[in-house]
Amino acid sequence: MTTDKLPDGVSEMVPAYLGRQRWYGGTDAPGPDQVSVTAADELAVSGEGDHRLLWVLVDVGGADYQLLIAERPNGEPAEFLHGHDAAVLGSTDRAYYYDATLDSELARVLLDLVTDGVEQAERVRPVTVEQSNTSLVFDDRLIMKVFRRLPEGPNPDVEVTEALAAAGFAHVASPVSTWRRDGHDLAFVQRYLAGGTEGWALALTSLRDLYASGPDDPAEAGGDFAAEAERLGVMTAEMHLVMADAFGVDGTGFRSVGWPRVISSIEQGVRKAVGAAWPGSAAALIERLRAVDDPGPAIRVHADYHLGQVMRTDEGWYVLDFEGEPARPLGERLTPSSCFKDVTGMLRSFQYAAHFVLLEREQHEFDRVGKLAEAWEVRNREAFLSGYMGTPGIDTLLPVGSENRAGVSLAFELDKALYELTYEQAYRPDWAIIPETAIDRLLSGSAPGFGG
Repeated sequence: MTTDKLPDGVSEMVPAYLGRQRWYGGTDAPGPDQVSVTAADELAVSGEGDHRLLWVLVDVGGADYQLLIAERPNGEPAEFLHGHDAAVLGSTDRAYYYDATLDSELARVLLDLVTDGVEQAERVRPVTVEQSNTSLVFDDRLIMKVFRRLPEGPNPDVEVTEALAAAGFAHVASPVSTWRRDGHDLAFVQRYLAGGTEGWALALTSLRDLYASGPDDPAEAGGDFAAEAERLGVMTAEMHLVMADAFGVDGTGFRSVGWPRVISSIEQGVRKAVGAAWPGSAAALIERLRAVDDPGPAIRVHADYHLGQVMRTDEGWYVLDFEGEPARPLGERLTPSSCFKDVTGMLRSFQYAAHFVLLEREQHEFDRVGKLAEAWEVRNREAFLSGYMGTPGIDTLLPVGSENRAGVSLAFELDKALYELTYEQAYRPDWAIIPETAIDRLLSGSAPGFGG
């Protein structure tokens, strides 16, 4: 165990610090006996020689976490820590310690280190909305993602992004540098998509315009999103075709192993969602899924595809973050699956957006606006699927036959909604109504169809 470069007393601060971080996987702070420092190093000394950047790898119950810790002499102020009490580890009799990613001086040092001196920057700012990792933007030109929970081997985001970029796929931010150490991908630097707007934000703007202006047909609203949804569908299909070339196609394994697992997951999820009362419609749905005779091939997919994972710039749509759904085990996220896992993830996102903005309205508006929400969702589902299904070559990655395609799409959309329900009940109970509505529609057969 390499801990000789970690100052005395700092390792004892780590458990409480971890418990305060949004990227820590536990619900409570781990006990001191649950945390083991497995490696530590001094990466750099800055300032007048009294600002140190420390790298620490800790094991918590078999999970590896990366810490970047700054050391500063006691009594020396750090204005950037105001309002960030959770980022402070504590102090010894000579120095205090905090999350180094908040320190612009040391963040610039880190960029220099990660890029082997090729890249420097004058300005740095954190991306405040992330939870599972920490991202820093340098000069609005580069973005560095610092991975916190470290899987064994390559990080999926790094692995997939590098493979797509190498294959000439133009819809990922260009990789600049990857920092690897001790078998882990620690940080990833890419071109920053300056001026880009997240797909979720664009959809919400479209919906707010529709709900405020009030035409009965979303196509007549000034902020109609359908053209963008169609372009997004084309880009998604192109991504899948390149993923298939880069990582291969499983032509038979999904039929015998993956597809039965999807059905089993749905059956368990529905029983949990509806309780002891097993509705006849749900039983009929399961039988319909079992009747699918060609679920299609499996490929490496994005695995957490929604409007928050795509960005629109003047150059077109870009895909972000290939790490997969954070609540699922890594092995499951890496397992090849049907393209419909990503397709239905985006379809679910259209419903999420429509109902999220609906919840902003007054109760007396629900009858009028609710109809608009459904119309907006249907219009953009159809536009997205039109772009996706119309992309040359995509048929080779899909089930054969419209009935099989509709069945597989239905399965993945329901599986995603059941996953969402579990997540929302645990973390955002006020949002649980959104997947509940979708599950009711899917079980009753009243949900918008696949359309392809």
